[in-house]
Amino acid sequence: MDRLRNLALVAHGGAGKTSLAEAMLYAAGAIERLGRTDEGNTVMDWEPEEIRRRVSISTSVAPVEWRDHKLNLLDTPGYFDFVGEVKAALRVVESALIVVDAVAGVEVGTELVWRHAAEAGVARAVVVSRMDRENANWSKALAGLEEAFGRAVLPIQIPIGQEAGFRGVVDVLGQRALVGGLRDVKEEPVPAELESQVAELRERIAEAAAEADDELTLKYLEGEPLTDEEIRRGLRAAVAAGKVVPVLCASGVKGPGVRALLDVIVDFLPSPADAGAAVGRDPRTDREVRREPREDGPLAALVFKTISDPFVGRMTLFRVYSGVLRPDSQVYNASRGKTERVGSVYSLRGKQQEAVSEVGPGDIGMVAKLQFTGTFDTLADEQNPVVLPAPPMPEPVYSVAVHPRSRGDEEKISSGLQRLAEEDPTVKVERNPVTAETIVSGMGEMHVDVMMERMKRKFGVEATVTTPKVAYKETIRGTARAEHKHKKQTGGHGQYGHVIIELEPLLDEGKDYEFVDKIVQGRVPQQYRPAVDKGIRETMAEGVLAGYPVQGVRVTLLDGSYHEVDSSEMAFKIAASQAFKKGFMSARPILLEPILNVEVSVPESYMGDIIGDLNKKRGRILGMEPGPDGTQIIRAQVPQAEMFKYAIDLRSITQGRGTFKAVFDHYEEVPAPIAQPIIEAAQKAAEAE
Repeated sequence: MDRLRNLALVAHGGAGKTSLAEAMLYAAGAIERLGRTDEGNTVMDWEPEEIRRRVSISTSVAPVEWRDHKLNLLDTPGYFDFVGEVKAALRVVESALIVVDAVAGVEVGTELVWRHAAEAGVARAVVVSRMDRENANWSKALAGLEEAFGRAVLPIQIPIGQEAGFRGVVDVLGQRALVGGLRDVKEEPVPAELESQVAELRERIAEAAAEADDELTLKYLEGEPLTDEEIRRGLRAAVAAGKVVPVLCASGVKGPGVRALLDVIVDFLPSPADAGAAVGRDPRTDREVRREPREDGPLAALVFKTISDPFVGRMTLFRVYSGVLRPDSQVYNASRGKTERVGSVYSLRGKQQEAVSEVGPGDIGMVAKLQFTGTFDTLADEQNPVVLPAPPMPEPVYSVAVHPRSRGDEEKISSGLQRLAEEDPTVKVERNPVTAETIVSGMGEMHVDVMMERMKRKFGVEATVTTPKVAYKETIRGTARAEHKHKKQTGGHGQYGHVIIELEPLLDEGKDYEFVDKIVQGRVPQQYRPAVDKGIRETMAEGVLAGYPVQGVRVTLLDGSYHEVDSSEMAFKIAASQAFKKGFMSARPILLEPILNVEVSVPESYMGDIIGDLNKKRGRILGMEPGPDGTQIIRAQVPQAEMFKYAIDLRSITQGRGTFKAVFDHYEEVPAPIAQPIIEAAQKAAEAE
């Protein structure tokens, strides 16, 4: 275990994570050909959607062997919509390698992944990548990192040259220059012009290392110089504790700095053994239990990713915390209380699968065709079950209605969407009972687009997406009396039903409808009164004003008449329905719309813009309060009709720094100028049918 390193490559989109991962694989000899993202032939970006878009949209795993150590690299997406992939990867690693573009410096995504890594409690290191690009600027990138993240940021390398002149790095601790590309690095003396900088930095590193160890602190304060070994020991402890974030530099395309980066991962980033015991709960007693990272311990493995493949079936990626998972065995899904049969067990390198004889504590593997297991389930020993905690996932914020392109594809679409939702915990699929639409919710427009592409590729079904319909409802503000006599003479028995009803608003919020029977002296026989109630209920479900369900109405059956021969339940249902429609339109009918409770978290500098935008969306600001990390939380109530594209608007206003949550709260009257066009459009649609 002390020879394992699990690390997630995280960054703002386009910072060069995948190119760097490819370079690490090539430098270590794991692959023989260096792929390029713009050519769509990298190990990590292998899904057709990634190749077409030239961006990572899914976490890929690849092991690298370096200096008798195994490094599990998890290359995560940088685009904001795929934050769920980032959080899942950070849940199962000990370190985050934050990649920063040497030209762009610290970007919004850099700040976000820094925060995600801090929340996940993992060690952090920063790589300033693309040092060979035009306008690459090490000093500027470093200053930006120190300004954004403070004194914990500590360079342990210095670049030799930059832009086209970038040819290597100085290892400050080793006081040596490492010059060359991915497979041909030479060791040279430190360039004379960098000697003073190296000496100054080495002193800073020694000070930071001393602070991480009481024994070293005492020695340092007494003025004794620390040995190289002591500095390395102290620095490793400081990195594991999050007190120091080492900064490195590299080029993933030309290669300088990549081999030195692999050395730093081995020398200074924590192993699973350093992480200590995994803490979960016993599903039988709900008590906290700990699982030490030991081979002879009971199995505890957390599933962090599920891939649905139409040919292979479901592929389950997991990280073992305790015990060993072997092929041809049985495991217990402690999250669902189900036993699973394990066939072959694999190690993954991008899409390549290699069968392995076991996956031990601290390592990452994959099994195929598990029947019940989903993302964030725990695989355990049935006699010693444990459920490991899932990382907190953001709620989906962008919704579309999905419609089949071909008739009869509804079932295929429903099944395909459910399987895709099993892969991704940031996706929700639900049926809106009011609008009868299938609603798919994700983290943004690109997230949902990718889902539709995957559904077409994996399940062979195409769909169109539209803005969801608003689930309006109808009610009344006034009281009205209405009468309808349904009389129809045909050959044989005729039809006769006659009712007089009164409609009034129902003020009891716990009820949507109440039927009151005030018939006296049998004017409407007892056997027909349930039919009156039923006719009204059916009409309420269809709507009267604009075809939306009616709520909040009390209907009183006052009077009526019947015919000994021609009256029937059907006749009274029709009479009640027609009377209700007349009465409803005379009782000051109104349209109601769903109102959401919205909570927006933004940096203070965007407060004015956000409040102004919410006001334009007919929002009511309820209050503001300070949030974490210098943010402000704005609480408001906003009509749902105005919120369908809010994820896009908020990202645009705040450059991606803002987040929001929205939950349904209540229904409220639609203002007349807005209601009128909705009613007219509904009436036209009804006439067209």
